[in-house]
Amino acid sequence: MPSDTLTITDNRTGKTYEIPIADGTIRATDLRQIKTSADDFGLMPYDPGYMNTASCRSRITYIDGDAGILEYRGYPIDQLAEHSTFLEVAYLLLYGELPNQAQLQDWTNRVTWHSMLHENVKKFMDGFRYDAHPMTMFVSTVAALSAFYPDAKNISDKENRHKQIRRLVAKAPTLAAFAYRHLLGRPYVYPDNDLSYTGNFLNMLFRRVAEPRYKPNPVLERALDILFILHADHEQNCSTSTMRMVGSSQADPYSALAAAASALYGPLHGGANEAVLTMLREIGSKDRIPEFIKKVKAGEGRLMGFGHRVYKNYDPRAKIIKRTADQVFEATGKNPLIDVAVELERIALEDEYFVKRRLYPNVDFYSGIIYQAMGFPTEVFTVLFAIPRTIGWLAQWEELINDNEQKIGRPRQIYLGARTRDYVSMDKREAVIA
Repeated sequence: MPSDTLTITDNRTGKTYEIPIADGTIRATDLRQIKTSADDFGLMPYDPGYMNTASCRSRITYIDGDAGILEYRGYPIDQLAEHSTFLEVAYLLLYGELPNQAQLQDWTNRVTWHSMLHENVKKFMDGFRYDAHPMTMFVSTVAALSAFYPDAKNISDKENRHKQIRRLVAKAPTLAAFAYRHLLGRPYVYPDNDLSYTGNFLNMLFRRVAEPRYKPNPVLERALDILFILHADHEQNCSTSTMRMVGSSQADPYSALAAAASALYGPLHGGANEAVLTMLREIGSKDRIPEFIKKVKAGEGRLMGFGHRVYKNYDPRAKIIKRTADQVFEATGKNPLIDVAVELERIALEDEYFVKRRLYPNVDFYSGIIYQAMGFPTEVFTVLFAIPRTIGWLAQWEELINDNEQKIGRPRQIYLGARTRDYVSMDKREAVIA
């Protein structure tokens, strides 16, 4: 008997089935042969939230949550964060290899070429209320770009796809910066392509109107590069799976990415670092941490920024961000919440209650503190997440397009509702409690 199979005996019928195992998985459709009768649809796996369902084969990001490992195309995240720029990592995610100097220069030039927005896009953004949430503006404007670039619908042309990818990577920080300036009621600042990717972003965010040329603080410029690298991709999370699901219908990348960004907008996904800041403010000072910990254990509160759906060890990104925070505070001044955060982390990591549950700090625990120290209001945090994740979404989309096994997404359901009923006229219906 081959070793790479799974033997299943259906106790309902007494029949035995051999299911092939490949890459540690079985195909869900192979379960369809397990039936109780000829008209039976066949066995289906039931997996709310896709806790244990692989939807694709991917070569982009590897995560070992138990060991605390995160790799892009095989490169450990700490090495990339230490040695690379964000655009270098973006090239890696899309093309599979780190670029040489000539390739990086060409890639950088091709990306920055698209950093400007059409004036009508700017007018579109002007139409939002003065207090519109920046993430709402980002999602809506990305979707609107589909109307400005109708050629994006030709997804079968590789060069055309990559042109749209370069456009989106270039325009994401411009859209984010314009949304930020709109929130503050300030005039938009156009891109300066003589600056780096993150330096230009800081320019569009913080340059004063009368300022002849913006010179980004190199510490903050590098800190943003590191934060962007850490957030660039994270395997098949909610927003990435949304990107793939919408992309499976062969929608253009702008529409698919707007859907992915909408998923990121949810507080359970991209809004976690804002929740950490709220928690730290509520704690207020180090002497109140024991009281807060006691409430969490009693089920009267949540320890935000700890634990992760994937990581059952210390999130490798959290370690890097913690080091980056120290460098940022030297440039901006110390955020008083950092002392609360460090002490909360120390106490939690020594407490058997949290250690037993393998609750370790994740990437959101320190990122919000850094963003706040750099001058960002909390409403902008999720947009800052969306900028680097744009390349991750697009790399996953490109992989989807080239995967012959992929089909339009169409999950099954277990139907538990009523079956065939006769129609009841209005005068004979009883009141229903909604």
